[in-house]
Amino acid sequence: MIIFWIICAALLVIALLFVILPLWLGNPEKSNVQRDSANLEIFRDQIAEMDADLRNGLLTQEMYEQGKRELQSRLVDEVGEAQNISPAAVRDPLKILALVLAVIFPVAAIGIYWQVGNRHALVAQTNNVSADQFTSVRSESALKALEEKVAAQPQDGDSLYQLARSYADMERFTDSVQAYDKLTQMMPNEAQLWADYADVLAMASGKTLVGTPTKLLNKALAIDPDNFKALALSGSAAMERTDYAAAAGYWEKLLKLIPQDNENAQIVADGIKHARELMAQKTGGKAPVQSASAAQAETQVVQAGKEAISGTVVLSSAIKAQASLEDTLFVLVRAAEGPKMPLAIVRKQVKDLPLKFTLDDSTAMSPQMKMSNFEQVVVIAKVSKSGNPITQPGDLQGMSAVMKPGAKGIKLVIDKVSP
Repeated sequence: MIIFWIICAALLVIALLFVILPLWLGNPEKSNVQRDSANLEIFRDQIAEMDADLRNGLLTQEMYEQGKRELQSRLVDEVGEAQNISPAAVRDPLKILALVLAVIFPVAAIGIYWQVGNRHALVAQTNNVSADQFTSVRSESALKALEEKVAAQPQDGDSLYQLARSYADMERFTDSVQAYDKLTQMMPNEAQLWADYADVLAMASGKTLVGTPTKLLNKALAIDPDNFKALALSGSAAMERTDYAAAAGYWEKLLKLIPQDNENAQIVADGIKHARELMAQKTGGKAPVQSASAAQAETQVVQAGKEAISGTVVLSSAIKAQASLEDTLFVLVRAAEGPKMPLAIVRKQVKDLPLKFTLDDSTAMSPQMKMSNFEQVVVIAKVSKSGNPITQPGDLQGMSAVMKPGAKGIKLVIDKVSP
């Protein structure tokens, strides 16, 4: 927020310089000199005309001398009046105008922003999906150039961070882990780095957050207790180690940071509900009352591996121009009823379309949230500009009809733009 106001102030000062500086530097004495020069030029023109009239016989010598004396007298009077005016008694109107504008412009700008602008926009971004200010590279040539830059400037934290994220987007998680390890040594007080480090380490370690990734998440939360990603992953880690009370606690705190009208709020709320139900079952209690279909969907356990969903994803020609070949493509499965958190997910790029996919329990995000545990699911394909699976405005998306795990040969069309 402070950076935003500094930038605004700098732009305002630059704008004022263009308007006020010329007014302030205006010189009344220079104006007087210019006026006197103009009067002298007029005097010379009139004398020249009288000389011509004298030569042509239109004026007598006496009339000529009389007219010349009158012109000289008038010129002396005008110059004398200008010189007799005391500079101290004259206030420069241009400088007064410059001072007035210097006060009015900033006050008006702040007032207009306060009424029309969104004062909470920057704060909201802090609690949204984080760390997207550094765009990752997607092509091999750009990645090679970035690697060379980091090798030449190993202390350039921004470039190293971009490289770490690029490795993760390309699913080179081992390389990404090494980059984040260096980053956290360079900047040990950045919570987002520790959260990202935990994420890629989990992907490189068999998609498990238990163990070292959990320790990294704890470091992130010790630095920033409200870090969005650290809270989300800490809840998933708690679910993985069957600590459902802790999972609910992390996600309840996360839910307070998400605007109520954001669709992610419902996903987190569903996760909290599921954690509480599992906690009640674990302690011998009863799960909250729910519909028969939802209860059946969440309690039926099918043998893992036999309920894979396969098909093809294509991008509609109507919105094809809105996608870049390097944009991230997610294909995921989630329950038709109950928790909205992804049950299985694969990550590719738009250049891989049309994409043939297979989703099963091996692509599950959490052992407690497997596709084989649900009777009815939907498949979603999403093109993400930010590279994050959480839906954001401008993402392209397509969704299948409700189906049972085990469906084959489905065709999923990405044909909508998220509002």
